[in-house]
Amino acid sequence: MEIEKKLKEARTNVGLTQEQVAEKIMVSRQTISNWENGKSLPDIVSILNLSDLYQISLDELLKGDTKMKEKIEKDVKVAKDNKRLILTTAILLVVVAIIYLISAFVGGVFYDFCEAAIRWVVLGIGVAFALTYMSQKDKVISEKKGV
Repeated sequence: MEIEKKLKEARTNVGLTQEQVAEKIMVSRQTISNWENGKSLPDIVSILNLSDLYQISLDELLKGDTKMKEKIEKDVKVAKDNKRLILTTAILLVVVAIIYLISAFVGGVFYDFCEAAIRWVVLGIGVAFALTYMSQKDKVISEKKGV
């Protein structure tokens, strides 16, 4: 059985309306309707909340649904990519800060160079972060559209 049918069946078994479920897990009623009609799939946090609300196991809710398995795999990949991007940016900023602090102690021409360059380095890191983030976002959107 597909997840949309399982969600609708579980909701009716506990005697809740779409509006009541939406309020309890903090999404819109339209979102619940989209999940139950197969127009979209819930994220993993919503699946956990629904599992708790409907008092059914995740295994029972998810097992056998390949669409949901693929969505979860994509969500995990995006989360890992974002984590890697943030970690790389943080490391670069720490390196820049260390170089800047060293230049403050050394002084002279090296300090003047670092003083002039720091703005451009930080700007470059910001632009690289933004471009990488936007390309990941575009990739996710194109995957959702099936392009």
